Amino acid sequence: MSTLVLEMEPIAVEVAVTDDDLIVDLSDGRCIRVPLAWYPRLFYASDMERQNWQLLGDGYAIEWPDLDEHIGIEGLLAGRPGGESPQSLKRWLGLRTK
Repeated sequence: MSTLVLEMEPIAVEVAVTDDDLIVDLSDGRCIRVPLAWYPRLFYASDMERQNWQLLGDGYAIEWPDLDEHIGIEGLLAGRPGGESPQSLKRWLGLRTK
């Protein structure tokens, strides 16, 4: 098993969410684009909810307070999709319709 060793902490500086993708610009000039399907809460969110994001700390993670969604930049770089269980997502979706 190998371990990812980062020379520099990856820091987000800008975030965009489209109907299909989450796009994150990093301070070192890289741009990460991942499918929105990796993060079901973002996938099912309204455009207004998707655009209400904030960077945590110096940009080590992104938070969507309306959705209770937090995505770490290291996880994005490592290619890790969200880990929410189907039961948790179903419960969250049920609360949204009330």
